Amino acid sequence: MRGRFITFEGGEGTGKSTHSILLSDRLEALGIDVVLTREPGGSPGAEVIRHVLLSGVAKPLGVKAEALLFAAARDDHVRTTIEPALARGAWVICDRFIDSTRVYQGTLGKLDPNLIRALERVTVGELRPDLTSFSMCRQRSGLRGLTGDGVRALRTASRRSRAASTRPYATPTGGSQPMSPAAAC
Repeated sequence: MRGRFITFEGGEGTGKSTHSILLSDRLEALGIDVVLTREPGGSPGAEVIRHVLLSGVAKPLGVKAEALLFAAARDDHVRTTIEPALARGAWVICDRFIDSTRVYQGTLGKLDPNLIRALERVTVGELRPDLTSFSMCRQRSGLRGLTGDGVRALRTASRRSRAASTRPYATPTGGSQPMSPAAAC
């Protein structure tokens, strides 16, 4: 039986990683094989690209080159980590996935949505998360440092991603709220 694929999306500091770990721990306690992963990264090749992206070296190349690097990392991640885990029946929990590219390179970076969709077709094909949870919190806590335009763009992109998707989305989680292991399931 094929595993399940769950992603956590949201801005910086909204609790994506924490929620991912809580869910992973809860599922493992139930005896479920879990692969906890992240983007960018999550596989040897993708981790190398993550270093390039997070170091800022790629920034001067522009948003299109950045999107291509994310796509290359995602391709390696999907082929070497996500797909094999799902095929053996594991549940894959991923901190960020395609929705982050739609927001950061698409909406905020103003990259052509057709290019983003083309990169998705090449890198993930038909693979889509079974469930995506958006972690959200108040502007003052998680979105610190973004201007009004950045906040509006993130909110707009979030609404558009949810509206355009045919897959289920979880009720947004409040990143500023205290969490317990029970919150994971």
